[in-house]
Amino acid sequence: QVQLVESGGGLVQAGGSLRLTCAVSGPSFSAYVMGWFRQAPGMEREFLSVISRSGGSTYYADSVKGRFTISRDNAKNTVSLQMNSLKPEDTAVYYCAASWFRGTWPAGYDVYDEYDYWGQGTQVTVSS
Repeated sequence: QVQLVESGGGLVQAGGSLRLTCAVSGPSFSAYVMGWFRQAPGMEREFLSVISRSGGSTYYADSVKGRFTISRDNAKNTVSLQMNSLKPEDTAVYYCAASWFRGTWPAGYDVYDEYDYWGQGTQVTVSS
């Protein structure tokens, strides 16, 4: 059984930074592509970023490109999302997710339905 637990959310002022971490328990962490999504109230879950199994490839949504950085540590079974220059519109619940998906990078890796396991989410609130 794979379990994902996010941490690091909180309240931050606009322009500030937060670092989210997702700890993954269960076997074969390095076999999963890992992604980050977010969901604001009344909105659909939005793809943010994905990192390949080795960590050698990353892909970002345009909305966070240049501000957010995804990384993973396969020795520690963790994936992180460094968020800089935060804006009020970044306010949402942030989720990490694990996927068995194998496709032609990065096509398909931004699709919610391709992810097999999800964390419970962590709230990020950015005040203006």
